[in-house]
Amino acid sequence: MHLFLKHFNLFHRDIWLHSHYVSSLALALRPPFSGNPKAALYSRNLDSPLSCSTPGTATEFIQQAKREQLAPIVYSVHNMIEVNAELKQLVKQGQLCKARNMFEKMDHRDEISWTTLIGGYVNASDSYEALFLFSNMWVQPELQIDQFMISVALKACALGVNICLGELLHGFSVKSGLITSVFVSSALIDMYMKVGKIGEGCRVFEKMMAKNVVSWTAIIAGLVHAGYSAEGLWYFSEMWRSKVGYDSHTFSIALKASADLSFLHHGKAIHTQTIKQGFDESSFVINTLATMYNKCGKPDYVMQLFEKMRMPDVVSWTNLIMTYVQVGEEEQAVKVFKRMRKSDVPPNKFTFAAIISACANLAIAKWGEQIHGHVFRLGFVDALSVANSIITLYSKCGLLTSASLVFRGITRKDIISWSTIIAVYSQGGYAKEAFDYLSWMRREGPKPNEFAISSILSVCGSMALLEQGKQVHAHVLCIGIDHEAMVHSALISMYSKCGSVQDASKIFDSLKMNDIISWTAMINGYAEHGYSLEAIDLFEKISRVGLKPDYVTFIGVLTACSHAGMVDLGLFYFLKMTNEYKISPSKEHYGCIIDLLCRAGQLSEAEHIIRAMPFHIDDVVWSTLLRACREHGDVDRGRWTAEQLLRLDPNSAGTHITLANIYAAKGRWKEVADIRKLMKSKGVIKERGWSWINVNDHLNAFVAGDQAHPQSEHITTILELLRANTGDDQLEIRSLHEDVEV
Repeated sequence: MHLFLKHFNLFHRDIWLHSHYVSSLALALRPPFSGNPKAALYSRNLDSPLSCSTPGTATEFIQQAKREQLAPIVYSVHNMIEVNAELKQLVKQGQLCKARNMFEKMDHRDEISWTTLIGGYVNASDSYEALFLFSNMWVQPELQIDQFMISVALKACALGVNICLGELLHGFSVKSGLITSVFVSSALIDMYMKVGKIGEGCRVFEKMMAKNVVSWTAIIAGLVHAGYSAEGLWYFSEMWRSKVGYDSHTFSIALKASADLSFLHHGKAIHTQTIKQGFDESSFVINTLATMYNKCGKPDYVMQLFEKMRMPDVVSWTNLIMTYVQVGEEEQAVKVFKRMRKSDVPPNKFTFAAIISACANLAIAKWGEQIHGHVFRLGFVDALSVANSIITLYSKCGLLTSASLVFRGITRKDIISWSTIIAVYSQGGYAKEAFDYLSWMRREGPKPNEFAISSILSVCGSMALLEQGKQVHAHVLCIGIDHEAMVHSALISMYSKCGSVQDASKIFDSLKMNDIISWTAMINGYAEHGYSLEAIDLFEKISRVGLKPDYVTFIGVLTACSHAGMVDLGLFYFLKMTNEYKISPSKEHYGCIIDLLCRAGQLSEAEHIIRAMPFHIDDVVWSTLLRACREHGDVDRGRWTAEQLLRLDPNSAGTHITLANIYAAKGRWKEVADIRKLMKSKGVIKERGWSWINVNDHLNAFVAGDQAHPQSEHITTILELLRANTGDDQLEIRSLHEDVEV
């Protein structure tokens, strides 16, 4: 009691919140808290300790609150059953204003009246008003606090993340014996889980003498939502053994846990139980089943579930669209969206975000613009998930200005919005714009996360901006995200691409936690700079540290084998990837093997691989073989390869020039002249090569044969001095190949 007096007096300066609603607990609830509100719950039993009150203490305020009436009496209530039924109906219909007005005009309010109205505010997610009413109810001497009142108050605490008050209600429940009620215990479990006190929730559950479906579901849901999916499934199994009945919510939570863990076997077993117990027609359960099968890599099951639904809702339609997007069948996703528009189910913001992602992957700007206009008319353009998807859409369609306009139009940008726009300009190679957005984000937005930083580091690597990359590295250390695996790998890649392999190696050696992303980045860094033996040695160490290489790791080690000319080892790793690690070779893996064979001069084997690969043969693969034919002087195969390339792109300057170089190397000048005439008749002009270097934050670009640079005369003079000092006349030599290419 003395603890209450000590803390309650801290609130007395702040107590006149409302003219008709003042109580000890209400004052403790008003944010921001200026003291410890825990002791406020003891005000119900304060008659004796507060009899010796002093001016300005808790007793004065409680007495004042009791003297004031809640509202003028408009009419008397004689039949509480009928009045409470009418009040409950208003609350059920969501008409809280009318219900509150009626409540204030009642000359008598019993426990049901208070609980009904407080529950209405809880269902409306208004935790503050719910707890404020509860505090006023608390000081009504004629009321008896029961299990239902405590339960609804605990729900309000969970909703408002009011840990202090929740713990006080827990203490009162233990003291009053209400803790034995399954309603109170279940509400306590739910409250502790939602405020993040998982251990407390589990302890309350273990002490329960009788458990029902609500309490079991509360503990399972709390664990799953907190990320403890495996523990949630364990409790689900215990629930099964206890012979307690399930409801649709229990099944949905267990399916979510299976989805999070990718436990397809568990998910199928739970699916079987939903069918046995008749929940397989519940849209709530079916939608969760669809999500589970989608996350477990079974999109065909999702489609089957959808087709069996009698009345699919918006979640069902959205799940199906997202499934098609995730499996790469975006055109099917668009068809499903068109079917949905013909149905009576209107799309929501998540539906639009999914279909916009489909249009983005297809890079069809026209469709995306139409949906953007539709979204704008329906008022979903302010939804962050939709706006972020539109930014991605425009970026993938190359409409960076439109993406920027959408971003600037977002009134409340979240971390995803900032990360997306930075990634848009980084992936497009616009380093200056990407850095401008990062600076803007640091000034007015949230703290940059690992996604934004990784995008910036990526553009630093691709543009060889080493100094800027070092500055970003320093910022990473300053904001404390240097422990993120994504940031580690981005730093290693940035330093490697900027030619500073030693710095990349230092970062790799400083890793405290091994992760396959950083190991892969370091292997690729070694491979790209010719450190093939180091890359292979690092790859061999992966299994020793308990990691498992992924498909990107194998691309790195195959590249290293290619640069080192280790054909047999490269083929060994290729077979090991498919047989031991069960990784299906992608087009990139085949490209590495083809490059490996071409560099080794095994052009016949390379051509055989190209013909046998289970992918569409693009210009990249043919170009690899064509370059190898030039290096090894294989005229016939080079001519045939060039024909394949010209079928894909008849006006490719590179193909014509490479074929002409092959003929020129063999002295076949007539064919060289024919190719020149063919290029002239087609209007094919070789695009001049260019390079750049960053000096003092200024990007200097150089184009072959161009004298536009303001210091070109000085640069030419330096080159002449270098040639004179080295005695290297090759600076003046124009080879036959160069003549042909010009």
